[in-house]
Amino acid sequence: MTTRRNFFIMSALAFAASPALAQFTGPSEQGAQSSVQDALDARIGAYMTLEGYITHHLREDYYRFTDGMNEIRVEIPQSVFAGRPIGSNDRVRLRVEVDRGLIGRYLWVEALEIL
Repeated sequence: MTTRRNFFIMSALAFAASPALAQFTGPSEQGAQSSVQDALDARIGAYMTLEGYITHHLREDYYRFTDGMNEIRVEIPQSVFAGRPIGSNDRVRLRVEVDRGLIGRYLWVEALEIL
């Protein structure tokens, strides 16, 4: 009987000492809501989240994106589209990394959400 009680006490102590199994629901510094102007001014390699519209297909994986104030070129791999049809009237949220190529600054899209 003492062994069973000791086992119960040790189990309770181990459970109480373990970290909580919860997820953080507060704001995130990485990928905070930004504008195209913020992206144009940001350092290369910065991560951002933008909302707006994909207005034109330029070539291959490159598109024109606007937040209603400014425009910027974005690279969206087909895997990010995941077979979802998106038109120029569909508002989207993009999680991006600021990058620079031969033609200038652009955003490399890591994730796309239709709003």
